Amino acid sequence: MKLILHYLQKYKKECVVAPLFKLLEACFDLCVPLVVAAIVDKGIASGDTPYVWRMFGLLVLLAAVGLSCTLVAQYFAARAAVGSAAKLRHDLFAHLQTFSHEQTDKMGTATMITRMTSDTNQIQSGINLALRLLLRSPIIVFGAMIMAFFVKPSLAWIFAVIIPLLSVVVFTIILAGIPLYKKVQAKLDAVTGKTRETLKGVRVVRAFSMQEREVEEFSEVNRAQTALQNFTGRVTALMNPLTFILVNGGIVALVWFGAQQFGLPEGVTRGELIALVSYMSQILVELVKLANTIISITKAVACGSRIQAVMDVDAGMPRGEAAPDTLDGSSVKFENVTLTYQGAGAPSLQSISFTARPGMTVGIIGGTGSGKSSLVNLIPRFYDATEGHVFVDGKDVKCYDPVTLRDIVVTVPQKAVLVSGTVRSNLLWGNENATDEQLWAALDAAQAKEFVEQKPEGLDAPVTQNGSNFSGGQRQRLTIARALVAQSPVLILDDSASALDFATDAALRRALKSLPHSPTTFIVSQRTASIAHADLILVLEDGALVGQGTHDALLSSCAVYREIYDSQFKGGQGA
Repeated sequence: MKLILHYLQKYKKECVVAPLFKLLEACFDLCVPLVVAAIVDKGIASGDTPYVWRMFGLLVLLAAVGLSCTLVAQYFAARAAVGSAAKLRHDLFAHLQTFSHEQTDKMGTATMITRMTSDTNQIQSGINLALRLLLRSPIIVFGAMIMAFFVKPSLAWIFAVIIPLLSVVVFTIILAGIPLYKKVQAKLDAVTGKTRETLKGVRVVRAFSMQEREVEEFSEVNRAQTALQNFTGRVTALMNPLTFILVNGGIVALVWFGAQQFGLPEGVTRGELIALVSYMSQILVELVKLANTIISITKAVACGSRIQAVMDVDAGMPRGEAAPDTLDGSSVKFENVTLTYQGAGAPSLQSISFTARPGMTVGIIGGTGSGKSSLVNLIPRFYDATEGHVFVDGKDVKCYDPVTLRDIVVTVPQKAVLVSGTVRSNLLWGNENATDEQLWAALDAAQAKEFVEQKPEGLDAPVTQNGSNFSGGQRQRLTIARALVAQSPVLILDDSASALDFATDAALRRALKSLPHSPTTFIVSQRTASIAHADLILVLEDGALVGQGTHDALLSSCAVYREIYDSQFKGGQGA
């Protein structure tokens, strides 16, 4: 609730104006039965046609004024609801961007998507209904009871009995539904997660003809969600029939006791009976509205608590000071570094120590799961070392501002990720001020110039979501070009050339070696041919550094490296 109130602070005017105009509308609605009663008792009963038309004009006026009040209230309520939800969504997204990789892994993509979409939309709907109906409905309910005493005190006791009974029914069902709706929202995470997983891996699913299995697994998750939602719906669905029974019982009582008094000197008139029945009907409608409003507010509060739990998570990596404007070099040093992922049973890296001097090319090789990606992810501080220190340009990475550090260290991840737009817009991620000459130079170095030139639009060739209109090798070369545009002192290629043929890979390596800004380059690869030229090669096995040195030195001194080399080049033939 505090979260919702915080974002409503900028909309104080709207939060006052919207309920105020709904209150005015309620007052006009309460006057309508009195006008109808006057038409029946004074106009129709006496045959006074001009009076009937005057009262009819008054009804039209009340309707017009009420409609105007409704439109004004709706406008300001929507403005407050949409505006606060937009600001909340913006702040939540910005906060999620501060999360470390570890926090993102722990929270899960599906959960974050649900918080950004469904939960925020529920808050928006709850605010809208609260501003419009939370004040109006009680005013109508209790106002109708008060007006009943003015119309006919002898029958107003029926209202005094029915309203408390209705309140008990409505709020009992609401209190029973609140925890159920919280569970429904929680179950939505599982449905969102399964949907995202299946759609993201749709090509793999089709490749193995696993559509039926995926449909069945989704059906199981969906059935659990549906079963809970159906049960919740059945519980809350009791509200309408029970309230209808009570209100219609009240109407029957009004007619019954009114008929007994009809014709007596102090008895009820036709107009008064119509007015009382109208007030009872208004109570029915408003109680149903109030119940739905409270349910919506309950959902909004529950969703607000879920979002607040995310907002309360501090960024996992403390922000250091900004780096100097100029760097003396781009050296990278690991000093007894150990990394253990949260919840992992054993370290992924153990006591890693090495030094990469400015301009060096460092190759990293090892078996699957040996910790190659974990090692390079420590340099731009995607994860923090559990023990030891990582230095860039002689300064611990924890002392850098993360944004500045990632300007110094540019990474090309294993999975080539392109965003929808154009080739140009994707390359400008590296440097938004880059010229066309710089973009073409980066494409040339990444061995991507040829296929981009073949596109009629050139740099403005379209890129679909995830770059699906390019082949795997083309996507990898475009992501490498994007990194080269940045011209950062440290360049990390995390197995980002795996889809390239040997000739293109060799041409890429030659181009990287001749880059004008001479970055310190880390190349993670499964191919010994891709790193044989490196100034320093690190060999990992089960998270331990089992060898470091040049290609020739490791062939004679490191059994793990020699085994990998021999498996790729029969008879020990060179690359």
